[in-house]
Amino acid sequence: MALFRRRDPNAPRIPRKDRRGASPVTVGLVLLGVLVVVTYLGFTKHIPFTHGFQVKAVFNTANSLRPNSPVRIAGVNVGKVKKIERYGDSDASVVTMEVTDAGLPIHKDATMKVRPRIFLEGNFFVDLQPGTPSTPTISSGDTIPMTQTSAPVQFGDLLTTLQTDDRHNLQEVIRGFGGALTRKPDARDDRTADPDVRGKTAAQSLNLAAKYGKQAFRGAAIVNDATLGTEPHDLSRLLRGLSRTTAGLGRDEQTLKDFVTNFNAFNRIFASESQSLRATIRDLAPTLQTADRTLTDLNNAFPPTRVFARDFLPAVRETPATIDASMPFIAQTRKLLGPTELRGLAAELSPATRDLAKAINGTVTLLPQQDLLAKCFDRVLLPTGDIKIDDGALSSGAENYKEFWYTMVGLAGEGQNFDGNGSYVRFQTGGGTQTVSSGKGSLSGDTFFSRQPEKPLGTRPAFPGKRPPYKPNVPCFTQGVPDLNDAPIGPADASRPSTDIGSGAAVPVPGVTAPAPGAPPAPAAGTRTAGRSVTAQALDRLNPFRAQEHGK
Repeated sequence: MALFRRRDPNAPRIPRKDRRGASPVTVGLVLLGVLVVVTYLGFTKHIPFTHGFQVKAVFNTANSLRPNSPVRIAGVNVGKVKKIERYGDSDASVVTMEVTDAGLPIHKDATMKVRPRIFLEGNFFVDLQPGTPSTPTISSGDTIPMTQTSAPVQFGDLLTTLQTDDRHNLQEVIRGFGGALTRKPDARDDRTADPDVRGKTAAQSLNLAAKYGKQAFRGAAIVNDATLGTEPHDLSRLLRGLSRTTAGLGRDEQTLKDFVTNFNAFNRIFASESQSLRATIRDLAPTLQTADRTLTDLNNAFPPTRVFARDFLPAVRETPATIDASMPFIAQTRKLLGPTELRGLAAELSPATRDLAKAINGTVTLLPQQDLLAKCFDRVLLPTGDIKIDDGALSSGAENYKEFWYTMVGLAGEGQNFDGNGSYVRFQTGGGTQTVSSGKGSLSGDTFFSRQPEKPLGTRPAFPGKRPPYKPNVPCFTQGVPDLNDAPIGPADASRPSTDIGSGAAVPVPGVTAPAPGAPPAPAAGTRTAGRSVTAQALDRLNPFRAQEHGK
């Protein structure tokens, strides 16, 4: 198909006025409109009825910002100011800016400053710092608070701050400061002042303080050098962290106000404790010296600790295997401690344990009584049994306790012979012409009579005529050992007083050491009671042949 058709030369010619089509004026106006739009878009680079990324910022003052004022990042234009409005009922301003893609993204910790342009440009621009990449980004239409914006101080603002009253107050401050430097201190001031500056003005004291400046500046230089850190970018990281902290405080103005109020109260407390704070600071230097020595010793202790930890690593590695190896033992131990084993045995032994506890509690009362009985045996009864009875021609020369057993043995031997009437040994139970009486002092309280073929020669010991006194509150071991050979032979003789067995008086006995007054008697050295228990001694008395087995 042909793009255009050649006019037929034979076709009739149509006059211009009769032709039908677009008017040249209309075509020219349309072409002119297109040229205007293209020119506008070429210079403004903005499509009408649309807008790009917009961000708002609250400034303390707009400071001669106008619409279309540039927004720059590091001196490069990335947007422009679109609108300036009043922030509520305050004197602050809300500046709406449109930022191109070259200025994105903008983070929540971004800051904005109103800065003057160079002399040839005039007016002001907004210097945008997009923030740190690690913080979240803002969306189109978000507002940056006043704590992250600032405006320059104009010379006119500086002049308006120094009005007549303010200048007068400033003069008074300077005059008062000069008077404070030149005032001569009185006795009350010197009472609390340092001895080096007593009687000197503040200016003179400051001059004297200059000699300490060398050491102070050296310390400040060390502190400043330490603030640089030990690794690259330590200071920048510190500043970045402080920036995040201040930005976080700025996002919540009420929290910041509360912080300032609390900090003021905190400083007021410090001011009220100035004396204690001064003493604390005075002791801070020796404390730091001690801490430095302590940290040095601690640092010296680290190498042995590292060596120990390194040597201990094999044991740590063996710990899982040790635990695994101990699991069968733990399983068997759990079974041993189960209800059918030790736990059940403990439950069965519980009643016996309770009874045993009661028995042990009873020994608290029993053992003191046993102790008294043992002392009685050891210090009175057993020494009395060791006494040999002197009976003249009838004396056996044996201890009296042995004579009893010799009699039992003799009777047993005699009793082995018997006939149809029984044993040969007979005891005459009565008969004779002589009547004897037990007297009224018998243990039963009754009087017994018997008949004897011969008149008795006497009794030993002689009947004292009264019952021996019984004193249950006097311990047995405190009684003296009776002298059995000194007992009188009855009837009682008026010229020889009878022995009161229950008097508790110690009667000296040959071979027996009497105890000191107020102290319990001790066994004599070399006797059978020395080094022997009371039970063993009692068994020796009951069985005389037992002593022969021990080589006595």
